[in-house]
Amino acid sequence: MHSTPIPESADLPERLDAALTALVRPAGRTVSFTVLPEPESVTEARHFALSRLKAWDMAVISDDVGLVVSELVTNALRHSGHTGDTYGRLSDPMRSAPTAIRLRLLHEAPWLLCGILDASTAAPRRKEPDYIAETGRGLHLVDSFCTRWGWRGLPGGKVVWALFRTP
Repeated sequence: MHSTPIPESADLPERLDAALTALVRPAGRTVSFTVLPEPESVTEARHFALSRLKAWDMAVISDDVGLVVSELVTNALRHSGHTGDTYGRLSDPMRSAPTAIRLRLLHEAPWLLCGILDASTAAPRRKEPDYIAETGRGLHLVDSFCTRWGWRGLPGGKVVWALFRTP
């Protein structure tokens, strides 16, 4: 099956670019969840995101955000190349490179920015749809359920992000 790398995010609107920088180098407005290298982490990350949405009175977009978080966390677990010994260490706050997979959320009404940081420098790759295969449709789903998405390289890793707008 053929797959195509997604181009890195470039020339973003100034406000989105600033929000993405705030997501990578978290400030007080960003919440973070560390994803452990186990299958249950997908569910835990989704529950973390949904609890934040409820607290921020954004439950109306919970289904879309929950699906996108599940897809992006699954991809990070599958493709980040982490070994078990990198988990449990906290990221160095002076570095923008992740030492573990992290889910981060930033809410600036009416927008929600969701990001998955991991140690892989490989670009996300969208596969041609294969309706019989059990995998390979994740980035198509992400594209369908958020306003905009992309990725940005970081020293020693990347962030794959998705932007949502509340109705």
